[in-house]
Amino acid sequence: MTHDPHQELKDIKPTKSFFVGIDSDGCAFDTMEIKHKECFCPNFIRYWELQNISKYARETWDFVNLYSQTRGCNRFHAVIETMRLLAERKEVKARDAKIPDVTPLKEWVKKETKLGNPALERYAKEVNNPIIDQALAWTKAVNKSIGEMVYGLPPFPWVRESLAKLYEHADVIVVSQTPGEALNREWAEHGIDMYVKIICGQEYGTKAEHIQYAAKGKYAENKMLMIGDAPGDMNAAKSNGALFYPINPGHEEESWERFYKEGIERFLQGSFAGAYENKLIEEFNACLPVTPPWLH
Repeated sequence: MTHDPHQELKDIKPTKSFFVGIDSDGCAFDTMEIKHKECFCPNFIRYWELQNISKYARETWDFVNLYSQTRGCNRFHAVIETMRLLAERKEVKARDAKIPDVTPLKEWVKKETKLGNPALERYAKEVNNPIIDQALAWTKAVNKSIGEMVYGLPPFPWVRESLAKLYEHADVIVVSQTPGEALNREWAEHGIDMYVKIICGQEYGTKAEHIQYAAKGKYAENKMLMIGDAPGDMNAAKSNGALFYPINPGHEEESWERFYKEGIERFLQGSFAGAYENKLIEEFNACLPVTPPWLH
């Protein structure tokens, strides 16, 4: 009998009348910058052999993962998008740099929803493809770097207080594309795992699937909320009819303070949807550009 993560989510029974999903990296924890700048990107340059354009590789990686509308996307989507943007950059063309053709990786992400190392490892054995092997070596190195580098980073101010306040009224789950092992370690390290029913990482499928299986049809739509720092979090909420509270990149503390002081109350009292949510989303979208700065 193989473990079915989707079934595990479907089996969750509501114990409160409200549901809240919370993203982890960059939303509950200030981990985005250190993970991308110290763990993901150095390994990206090393494993995909982009040393000769490392400056542009880093700038492009950071734009895709931190400073644009694709912030917070799954790591394999990030590789594909970064390669696409790099191939188009005039500085890269001027250096005759060879950008790896990641078509085999594109094919895999099209058909697989549980975009994590276990699924990639199984696929690598099946297809025996050098690009898939390269992606696997890279993603394993990233996890190793994160394990060695990322610890002692507390949640943002007001996160713990917000979780404690929500706990009385809402079933809370973690909705993330980070590997489960890292999520469980980080939430337990700071003693905030006690406030959540389940911690869902990339092994449980997409963020939209997490909310769909754990909450959709079990709670009234105006009683479901997703908290996140990336457009992908908002899309996951909206595709399931849930409300969205953004944690604005670069203004995380103010966002959490506002959530604690007014957002929670509005959500619980039914005055969150409409003008209040629209204003928050407008502010959020303004934080994350679509066009890279090198094209201006």
